[in-house]
Amino acid sequence: MIDTKTLTQLGAHVETPQSPEQAVLETVPFSRGDGPPAIVRFTCPEFTSLCPVTGQPDFAHIVIDYAPDAALVESKSLKLFMTSFRNHGAFHEDCTVMIGRRIVAATKPLWLRIGGYWYPRGGIPIDVFWQTGAPPDGAWLPDTGVAPYRGRG
Repeated sequence: MIDTKTLTQLGAHVETPQSPEQAVLETVPFSRGDGPPAIVRFTCPEFTSLCPVTGQPDFAHIVIDYAPDAALVESKSLKLFMTSFRNHGAFHEDCTVMIGRRIVAATKPLWLRIGGYWYPRGGIPIDVFWQTGAPPDGAWLPDTGVAPYRGRG
């Protein structure tokens, strides 16, 4: 059984952080075991942030794949972190890379990649990709499952 005494959010009522900087990403121990590394995927198909210029909402489908080493990101804390962007004004590129870097800082994974598939505003969709380096040898990396933007057809 994993010791969860250090977790402050899981199983507790927690208000949504007012900003990503205030959000706390918690971790739980992970035992890799032998063989190729596991790949963990988080998908956030209804991610929302704010345009830093107009204050209008921006929407994205975020896909995070990572190969954990000794720690997993605790999913409730990740959900609260992702939700905190609803009040955060930043460009698509900054939001996407900030998410990846925060998860890397918290978990120190073997590898991480993030894809931010932003819905069009002004007629141009913006897709942002970031990763920490080459994927680990032997890891199975499925396609992100997000098709290129094709409008309504």
